[in-house]
Amino acid sequence: MKIGAVDQVEAVPVEMDGASGVTMRVVIGEPQGAPNFVMRVFDVAPGGHSPHHSHGFEHEVFVLSGRGTFVEQGREETLAAGDVVFVPPDVVHQFRAAADEGLRFICVVPRA
Repeated sequence: MKIGAVDQVEAVPVEMDGASGVTMRVVIGEPQGAPNFVMRVFDVAPGGHSPHHSHGFEHEVFVLSGRGTFVEQGREETLAAGDVVFVPPDVVHQFRAAADEGLRFICVVPRA
């Protein structure tokens, strides 16, 4: 079992091409003994964004705070605290923070 505070985990800049103002904290994963999933917390600075990207696995997202936009294959949806997003495998997507407010969300992905 692991109990801890998210802000005690180091925030690492996301350095993928196309990312701007994004950090990631791996709060639960293999080091904590999680056999199947990895839980990550992303912070996107005001006006920042993840890259347009896709990958071969699904992920589930829960917006903790802030406002922004989710872009999926050219379609845009507004995001706010309490919203959830399911991203299927191989779908091109992006998370954008509002220009005047950052965005914080949990993202859970398969460990493999």
